[in-house]
Amino acid sequence: MSELMGRRDALKAGVAMAVAGAVVGTGQAAAASAARWIALTGVTVVDVTGRPHRRNSTVLIRGQRIVSVGPRAELPEGTHVIDLPGKFVIPGLCDAHVHSIPAERVSPPLYLVNGVTTVREMSGSPLLHRWRERIDRGELLGPRSVIAGRIIDGAPTIGDPSVFAEVATEAQAREAVRQAKRDGADFVKVYSRLSPELYRVVTDEARRHRMPVAGHCPDGVALTTVSALGQCSVEHLYSTWYDTSTRERELRARIADLKFARSDYVSWLQEIHRLEWDAVAGYSARKAAAVFATLVRNRTRVVPTLTVYQVLDRPDEVRDDGRLTYVPASVAEGWRWALANIIKAGRTPEVAAQRHALFERRKAFVKELAEAGVPVVAGTDGGDVPFVVPGFSLHVELANLVRSGLSPLGALRAATLEPARLLGLDDSIGAVAPGKAADLVILDADPLIDIRNTTRIHAVVTRGRVISTEQRARMLAEIASAAAA
Repeated sequence: MSELMGRRDALKAGVAMAVAGAVVGTGQAAAASAARWIALTGVTVVDVTGRPHRRNSTVLIRGQRIVSVGPRAELPEGTHVIDLPGKFVIPGLCDAHVHSIPAERVSPPLYLVNGVTTVREMSGSPLLHRWRERIDRGELLGPRSVIAGRIIDGAPTIGDPSVFAEVATEAQAREAVRQAKRDGADFVKVYSRLSPELYRVVTDEARRHRMPVAGHCPDGVALTTVSALGQCSVEHLYSTWYDTSTRERELRARIADLKFARSDYVSWLQEIHRLEWDAVAGYSARKAAAVFATLVRNRTRVVPTLTVYQVLDRPDEVRDDGRLTYVPASVAEGWRWALANIIKAGRTPEVAAQRHALFERRKAFVKELAEAGVPVVAGTDGGDVPFVVPGFSLHVELANLVRSGLSPLGALRAATLEPARLLGLDDSIGAVAPGKAADLVILDADPLIDIRNTTRIHAVVTRGRVISTEQRARMLAEIASAAAA
């Protein structure tokens, strides 16, 4: 199956570039600014492949790459040594489903201070490409990024026509893929209202241009068909239930009759949730096993975005815990309005109880996917859904994956090794090993004991640049100031 390869070679080249210097805490800047070599000593390295921890290790970095991991040996002359006894080192985290808030002083640094060193942007724009170019040149501090083209949907689209590509004919579908290629997109993003016929056209044209396809499972397309046609990842859990239900025939007849006005996402969401509830009522373990086997065979990954459903299914539990401080004030106000006037509006006690139960079923479904061997990848939809704050929300997603039944190691793999494989970058990111990118998170406690320890960040290393505890605090203060402004 195709992996996300669009800019893989360029990203690999970027990893290989040596960059002298580091961003470090008070008193260390002068020493580090001239150091091509950095040694993190006394650390415990967490192996996401499942092998035992490597305790009292030294991670030696040169420029943007890890040179060695192991017992401390003689270090090259001029090495800048950062002694970190009792700390744990994990690979830089990846959020595989984001929609960055278009605020340069907020989104890119907000990922890094949370240890997110790679993101997959699910809706392309010229701004994101400009950010990536500046980050690659070292002019802007932010994560690596893999960027979609304009989202391709049927006509009328339930999204915003100014940023979605609406297709009603084969010619339009093929042109939408070609335009994504011309725009420099790394992959094609498909959406929910694509018809089965035009979905096949899009995937065919993407294959012609060697562009991977990712996105929603379209309402009218079976999950097994999506997998068979090579879609590399399925985002969210919309439309993933129907194949597993004894009521599939009835549900698909209802889906075929659905009609929505342009940009009427809210009506679509309400109807889909009714269909989901009915599909779950007829859930068949036997049918699910056959579906999961197809996904495993084709290496189709699922990005469940449980954090989104936590908001949509249980809005009464949403709390402003201070993280909105780091979101532009106008965006935060819009989120509060949407929560009260769209997500919560008109929700009866009966519907609220159903949705509460549906969230539990979603978590059980994710556990079943993982136990069947379907690769689960961590993504959040951060920036696109109220109260799902970029950067911070990935740690919420990891906790939700563990609550679903994944082990802490399984959850950590979903944010490191599995997205690296999805992006076709597993020879560069996703593990702490020689030759890999020097993208690391240094933690105060072991995440395999408690996944919430991923939030106990002592420092972050991005492309060989060390963001210390003091630097992180300054960056958070700067982000909050920019957000307020």
